[in-house]
Amino acid sequence: MSEMETNNINNIAVIGAGLMGHGIAQEFACAGYRVYLHDITEEQLNNARVQIDRNLVLLAENSVLQETSISETMQRIQTTTELGVAVEDADFVVEAVTENLTLKQRIFEELDSLCQSHTILASNTTALMPSQIGANTNRKDKILNTHYFNPPYLIPLVELIRSPDTSDETVSATFDLLTDIGKTPAIIEKEALGFVGPRLQAALIREAFAIVEQGIASAETVDLVVRNSFGRRLSVAGPFEVFELAGWDLVVAAFEELYKDLNSSSDINPLLREMVDTGKLGVKSGEGFYVWSDEQQQALRDRMSQALIRAMQQDR
Repeated sequence: MSEMETNNINNIAVIGAGLMGHGIAQEFACAGYRVYLHDITEEQLNNARVQIDRNLVLLAENSVLQETSISETMQRIQTTTELGVAVEDADFVVEAVTENLTLKQRIFEELDSLCQSHTILASNTTALMPSQIGANTNRKDKILNTHYFNPPYLIPLVELIRSPDTSDETVSATFDLLTDIGKTPAIIEKEALGFVGPRLQAALIREAFAIVEQGIASAETVDLVVRNSFGRRLSVAGPFEVFELAGWDLVVAAFEELYKDLNSSSDINPLLREMVDTGKLGVKSGEGFYVWSDEQQQALRDRMSQALIRAMQQDR
């Protein structure tokens, strides 16, 4: 991609209007880009527009967004169930469908044939590698991952993962685009399953399940400990920064015996398997380790949103 083309990304397409897709589309529209949001049903697209409007109202109520910008932002978002229509004029496409490699590969094959030759194709996958997703395309140099964190309109970071075939021009153009819309892109130097954020989260939840399974503490206690201890530190300093303050000699002394006792299984924890097998999926089923009434679900979402908005306000 030439320098001129890099600076001429105007039209965005987001494929998948669900949990992440609608928030990603919202981010681009808020920044002034024209966005086509695609999904396979009108119902899903209508639900996405309703949720985007709610998100924008929340931001306006907390003075993060001007109320006059809500209608302007909504007008920049068009929706369609026709993939060809969504990507016909797109300069940059973000795929945000369910985490299924076969499905993503099929969509990328379709995008490869439908999009203009200069169009960059990005996946919002949580764990899969760009070389896997784009394996059957003819534009491997223009394929990469842009991994957002939920909710994407409140979490600033986006992991930018390149494959061995991704060109420097594609990485640079994507980095500049994400920076332009106010995100904090982090370039991951080598593709690996789960990148950085999901790998760290996977390690944490693996140990959390082991603690509960072994009867060391309840799920409620684990959440209490994380929220009110190192979770607070991690909101302002990363793990390397935190332990640089402590000193690596003290870290070695503290972890010498502890490491031997930590869970290192490569299998899914049996307690987690049991939760899924018995239908205790969390909020989506109404029960997990907690029982989730509609009011409790909303209270958790509100608590998280307000905390993230306060952090956003402090960063401005």
